[in-house]
Amino acid sequence: DIVRIWNKTKTLRGPSKKLVTAVPDLFLTSVKLSHDATGAQYLHAARDDSNNLFSVQFRTTPMDSTGVPHILEHTVLCGSQRFPCRDPFFKMLNRSLSTFMNAFTASDYTMYPFSTQNAKDFQNLLSVYLDAVFFPCLRELDFCQEGWRLEHETPTDPSSRLMFKGVVFNEMKGVFSDNESLYAQHLQNKLLPDHTYAVVSGGAPLDIPDLTWEQLKHFHATHYHPSNARFFTYGDLPLEQHLQQIEKEALSKFERTEPNTAVPPQAHWDKPRVDHVTCRPDALAPDPMKQNTLCMSYLLGDITDTFEAFTLSLLSSLMISGPNSPFYKALIEPEIGSDFSSSVGFDGSTRQASFTIGLQGMAEDNTETVKHIIAQTIDDIVATGFEEEQIEALLHKIEIQMKHQSTSFGLALASYIASCWNHDGDPVQLLKISENVSRFQQCLKENPRYLQDKVQHYFKDNTHRLTLTMSPDERFLEKQAEAEEQKLQEKIQNLSDADHKDIYEKGLQLLAVQSTTQDASCLPALKVSDIEPIIPYTPVQLGTAGGVPVQCCEQPTNGMVYFRAMCNLNSLPEDLKIYVPLFCSVITKLGCGELDYRQQAQRIELKTGGMSVSPQIIPDTDQLDLYEQGIMLSSSCLERNLPDMFQLWSDIFNRLVFFQETEKEIFKSLCKSASARPAGDLQRDGPGEIAELTDLTSVLRKLPRIKRHLLNPENMRCAVNATPQKMSDAAGEVERFMGNIAANRKERKPVRPTVVEVRPLDPQAGSSASRKLISEPHFKPCQMKTSFQLPFNVNFVSECVRTVPFSHADYARYSKHNLGKQLGTSRKVYPAGHR
Repeated sequence: DIVRIWNKTKTLRGPSKKLVTAVPDLFLTSVKLSHDATGAQYLHAARDDSNNLFSVQFRTTPMDSTGVPHILEHTVLCGSQRFPCRDPFFKMLNRSLSTFMNAFTASDYTMYPFSTQNAKDFQNLLSVYLDAVFFPCLRELDFCQEGWRLEHETPTDPSSRLMFKGVVFNEMKGVFSDNESLYAQHLQNKLLPDHTYAVVSGGAPLDIPDLTWEQLKHFHATHYHPSNARFFTYGDLPLEQHLQQIEKEALSKFERTEPNTAVPPQAHWDKPRVDHVTCRPDALAPDPMKQNTLCMSYLLGDITDTFEAFTLSLLSSLMISGPNSPFYKALIEPEIGSDFSSSVGFDGSTRQASFTIGLQGMAEDNTETVKHIIAQTIDDIVATGFEEEQIEALLHKIEIQMKHQSTSFGLALASYIASCWNHDGDPVQLLKISENVSRFQQCLKENPRYLQDKVQHYFKDNTHRLTLTMSPDERFLEKQAEAEEQKLQEKIQNLSDADHKDIYEKGLQLLAVQSTTQDASCLPALKVSDIEPIIPYTPVQLGTAGGVPVQCCEQPTNGMVYFRAMCNLNSLPEDLKIYVPLFCSVITKLGCGELDYRQQAQRIELKTGGMSVSPQIIPDTDQLDLYEQGIMLSSSCLERNLPDMFQLWSDIFNRLVFFQETEKEIFKSLCKSASARPAGDLQRDGPGEIAELTDLTSVLRKLPRIKRHLLNPENMRCAVNATPQKMSDAAGEVERFMGNIAANRKERKPVRPTVVEVRPLDPQAGSSASRKLISEPHFKPCQMKTSFQLPFNVNFVSECVRTVPFSHADYARYSKHNLGKQLGTSRKVYPAGHR
């Protein structure tokens, strides 16, 4: 009966839509509702998935950069009317079996999602979330802690200097200490300058101190209202129960309002614009003279036109993804820059989508060259279009994405529909991916130049184009510090003696509150009786293929087959170990068999859901100081492509090409791209350093040596997941694969005497297959402190605590999941990062 409170929804762009819609692409049924009294929108995705999800999102469209939606997101999580204890979300972690809890602030919406597999836990978390967002305490001290405040450096010493403090204030200082984040923010602000996208929704550090507590409360009253809310639930729990609880605990207490939160279309420019910004120099850059970024960004269509957005997203992928794409050939292969800018690609997060193309890690004198290459590449695409096989590979990728089952599917779904739904687009239409694919194929059939016409319209003839460059400024950090100090002094100069006294007293109050143990008894908690006493058992079968242990697991994989192989590196000489991450990053990208690197990349996209190789360390279940080292091979494919996937692996094992000039160049390019990523900068003898070598032969000669040790059936074990109907076919392909690579089998002695074969793969199966573990007899754990001096104004702090192995009776108490809940997750600590 509760459904009577809700009506069939109407979109702003069409007549009434059907209440219930089957979405066979995603194996779900959608129920779309609108609340009579408040106008709240609701979408339920009923699916056979026990990992149920709830989210509520509000359209939050600030008109200044004080960070009010971001600070509000933090502050509503500091206690509510029913649950007034501070930080109820954090305290729910050890009272819940949640699989996800968080909140996000985007440019134009704020979302609060959680997921859990337990029905009672879902009700508990729903109560906490509803009360937090609709009835928060919004105490002044919470605003001061989470947003910003003036406080003495030492709160108990009134003679110490005053300074800005606050969680969001320091968080955003950290965000904008990253050059890529700084550039992306400027790009959005300057491409969409007329409304909310012209400001920083997360907060600009120099603007955050202009926000008042009263403004925060007003923003909550006008934006966190059911009339401005979109509710989403997903999973196998009954919809009616969700509706009853939301009605009772939240919506029944509100009347409809008319929120003024809509984002108007950006006025189209009559001519392109050019702009420039600066950033801090990167002290770890491989080449100090190549720290410039240049991008061209184009304003596209409205994201609520779901088919046009779908088409433009596909077009973006065709233009930039992989070594066969036009812009990869034109911009990456000539090595003008270190990599694409992190802002490159299709962006559908704002009301009007955009496409950005450009480079980072380039020299300033290449600016005009890059502009010319971008313009010429667009001309070339308009003239010649794309190869049919490229389009086929991209549509195959979409098919894979639809069929792949992930444990966090509900969260991915909520994120996928958020932006379109936020601007009154139809979220159900967005989910009908097969319809869009069929329509896209029909458009190509009717007009072979369909994609070329889109490129002509949206890129060649588009006058709403921004060219944004960024270069390092040696005084950038110094200027930031001066501007902050000036802002601070402006605030201090306006303080009276009473204000000074009030700041000191509030600092002491906040310190006292932070030091007080909070009573969490008001929060709901699961009881033992609420939890299923038996964990579902997943049967596996152990066998062999060509003498290699194989684990087979029959699962409803929706027409997919998943393959993994672990190859230990116990026989690998010590001098080669440092190159294992590099080996993993390039081994599937250099070409193999009759395929060069471009053809291999195309084949992988056409026939698989991806092929990856990564370093792996697996701890023992019984002893903390035993572990296994190796590399993990992972891939997936549609059932019809099983032979093709294993043929690709066979060619990688048997017919890799290392020493041709083309492979040397792509190897160098891959190293440069890896060095452009932050992690690459911090690796000793990392890819960036390798890329700068004039002669790569010495490094390339190490890769075949690594291959002989690692891609060796003698050191392998495999796992296959497939449907019961396809498992025999999958097992047969694994058998053939092992036969194809049998020539690589060679028993090699461990290079360290500490390798011991002690652990059977399945103690209950009676199989002789075992894992070869490494022991560390001379390793003695001791307490130590380590510090790394890095040229960043963001500090990272972590602590490692030695506990117990998996099989220990106390493991559940001290596991990463549980201990993390008790101690909190890893945190970044920013300058003056006092809470």
